[in-house]
Amino acid sequence: MSSRARLNPGGPAALLAASFLLLSACAVRQGALLPEIGDWEQRKAVLGAVDDWEFAGRVGVRAGDEGFNGKLRWTQKNDRFRATVSGPLGIGTVRLEGDGRRIVLTDKDGLRTVLDDAESELYLRYGWTIPVTSLRYWALGIPDPSLDVRTEFDDAGQLARLEQGGWIVSIGAYREGGGQSMPRRLTASGSNTRVRIVVDNWRF
Repeated sequence: MSSRARLNPGGPAALLAASFLLLSACAVRQGALLPEIGDWEQRKAVLGAVDDWEFAGRVGVRAGDEGFNGKLRWTQKNDRFRATVSGPLGIGTVRLEGDGRRIVLTDKDGLRTVLDDAESELYLRYGWTIPVTSLRYWALGIPDPSLDVRTEFDDAGQLARLEQGGWIVSIGAYREGGGQSMPRRLTASGSNTRVRIVVDNWRF
């Protein structure tokens, strides 16, 4: 670096350094690191106890000859979740919110409906559905603790496949999230619907 650059506190070098510091500070505020995860039992315990997280990505839904591709954002805080699905086919943006006791659907016109059976009612309304109740666990790469499960693991010891609640879930790839290995590509196949999710980013 030249002496001129070193003596100019408002020059490009100083501006670049300040930008890096600002970006680093934003990164710290936007997310936290997960605890270390060792074996499978520890993974279930650690991730099952995480109560504030979200992911953003893309979703593809196929039901018979119908389907769509769109965006999905899932936010989880304790037992409360919010899932926003946006896509074509005139559905606009659909929001699902739940608190462990009930699930509320808000359609593109802002009409709110309480769903007694979310999966069935979504299918009747739109011709597709998503596994609303269990997806909060599957997205983290762990089973829903309230249901019986069959699991299969890859050579690295990571969950590759599970069968639960009438769905078959396959995790095709993992990526870093919160300093740990988190699902990147996930496919959930039910009797009428196949849901594919690609996670673009995690936040804990």
